[in-house]
Amino acid sequence: MKVTSCLIIALSMCMNVPAQKFVANYDEAKIPAYTLPDPLEGISSAADWPTRREAIRRLIAKEMFGHVPSHTATLEIVPDTEPFKILDGKAIVSQPAIKIAGTTWDLMIIRPANPSSPPPAFIAYNFGGNHTVIPDRGVRLPVSWQRKAKNHKAQEADRGSSARRWDVAALMEAGYALVTLYYGDVDPDMNDGFRDGVHAHFGVPKSDEWGSIATWAWGLSKTLDYLVASKIVDAERVSVLGHSRLGKTSLWAGANDERFALVISNNSGCGGAALSKRAIGETVGRINTSFPHWFNGNFKKYNRNESAMPFDSHMLLALIAPRPLYVASAEQDRWADPHGEFLACVGADPVYRLLGTEGLPSRKMPKLNEPTVGRIGYHIRSGKHDVTAYDWAQYIAFANKHLN
Repeated sequence: MKVTSCLIIALSMCMNVPAQKFVANYDEAKIPAYTLPDPLEGISSAADWPTRREAIRRLIAKEMFGHVPSHTATLEIVPDTEPFKILDGKAIVSQPAIKIAGTTWDLMIIRPANPSSPPPAFIAYNFGGNHTVIPDRGVRLPVSWQRKAKNHKAQEADRGSSARRWDVAALMEAGYALVTLYYGDVDPDMNDGFRDGVHAHFGVPKSDEWGSIATWAWGLSKTLDYLVASKIVDAERVSVLGHSRLGKTSLWAGANDERFALVISNNSGCGGAALSKRAIGETVGRINTSFPHWFNGNFKKYNRNESAMPFDSHMLLALIAPRPLYVASAEQDRWADPHGEFLACVGADPVYRLLGTEGLPSRKMPKLNEPTVGRIGYHIRSGKHDVTAYDWAQYIAFANKHLN
């Protein structure tokens, strides 16, 4: 029977028969029975947590995101000599660049024009290039791999196309800086065999080494290195934020680099804040098939096999403790499993409480647009998979609560 099955699969591939269509489950009644591993297994005091934390971090690195290989990569800074003002002079834009591992990352730092001291900051990747965040023609166009616009004319037409996702005015009004860079500068978001971006310098990763998400997380830490050295912002009050695949990235960046003072996941879903064992919406098998470069090779063994995972996203969230953590969902974003994102916060709560914080105030899913906010914050807002002014308002309020 095994031989026959193999022959059928081989013939189907040769005949170019399309693979069976993935049909997502959205019915809570059809979620498989599961048991979440205990993030506090084997420990009973806050003093025991650092050892347990490192064991969990190494497990998730080995089995999912991948370890960063040992390396020598010198970071070189190209300062910006022509900053310019926006928002009627209320904010200043600078564009230093980081050169590392044969790549150049253009940063865009937008900060209040006349701060009395270096401001706290939000750091986040953008999907299309810095020029999509604000429309000003002074913003440099990216020259690396392009997610959308493929030529100079298309890039020019794309200026400011994502501005609605970046509430720059609200950030400046609240006294925060925004640090952003294009994720494609660090590693192209494509299944290219890990031969471009910084991987061209480091080589093709082994099965337990970094996929693209871990590479993007590493890029955020290298950017933080620059912020620490430059003193352009208050590097001790930097909140790392990401949306969707970049929300997975912000969580892993925060898990690995405790210098990030606050961590935000916006609609990160499977492989991010949502519990994988629920197998609802996007699943491990689906995400590894659609985006085989995001995670490491070891993660593939959990395709349609989530029950075998010795960890889940609640343990990823617990790695942020006791630092402030905010997870956000959207009502129409069923693919990202909002309920599973909330349950992961519930699962991380015992770690926060062991470490002496209030953790998540409620174990009951909150109503739409009514955040529950402790040391862990969570909201589900009306609308779809996106970043909105409502989201930014909650993140600013959360940072105000914990970092000021």
